[in-house]
Amino acid sequence: MALNKVVICGVNTAKLPLLTNEKKNELFLQMEQGDKNAREQLIEGNLRLVLSVIQRFSSASDNADDLFQVGCIGLMKAIDNFDRSLNVQFSTYAVPMIIGECRRYLRDNNSIRVSRSLRDIAYKAIYAKERILREEDRDPTIDEVAKEIEMDKEVVVMALDAIATPVSLYDPVYQEGGDTLYIMDQVKDKKNKEDNWVLNISLQEAMKKLSDREYNIIKLRFFEGKTQTEVAEEIAISQAQVSRLEKSALHSMKSYLDI
Repeated sequence: MALNKVVICGVNTAKLPLLTNEKKNELFLQMEQGDKNAREQLIEGNLRLVLSVIQRFSSASDNADDLFQVGCIGLMKAIDNFDRSLNVQFSTYAVPMIIGECRRYLRDNNSIRVSRSLRDIAYKAIYAKERILREEDRDPTIDEVAKEIEMDKEVVVMALDAIATPVSLYDPVYQEGGDTLYIMDQVKDKKNKEDNWVLNISLQEAMKKLSDREYNIIKLRFFEGKTQTEVAEEIAISQAQVSRLEKSALHSMKSYLDI
């Protein structure tokens, strides 16, 4: 079901309650004292938080119902493990856990198959990263994660890349006032640099100076990768004639390009 619908998993999102920080603290205290109803109120009172998180993954899955349920699992884990002595807002603690559950779900349902050993390394790295983030309130470096799970940094990077959810080049990364910036706009083109396309234009102009037969030979030889014998058979002349015409054409092109 689409994310902009009112009902997800049978839940009318328009009627979800909002809890104040004071009410959350009160409910956590009651839950610590064994009140199961307080836990249910905390879950229901934070479902809007789950909704806001799963919108980040809207381009990765067409089924918001599944993501919502997975996000709720992350929410319940956060509620059960939240330590009020950390002196942080519950949402600050819960959001990374909800995101983590969503990412794991998307990775496990990815159509691209990754070896079990590589997946296990990636999960160990993710758990280590989440633990360091939770305990030290900062994102750890790859070196720290690798040291934590006793693996080489290169292996950790490879494992995390292997299970990363693919994105489309047409996924938006920024939008303001109708102007959208897509991922492809930030991808550097290492092949089609200015020098390359200027050279391509020059070659095209040089080839226009050739006769039709010379043009055809150059195209077949250097753009289609055919041998002189294959070219000779295709245009019905001898291989020796192809060789002479090719040399003449190349000489003409070099003169035009002044090389």
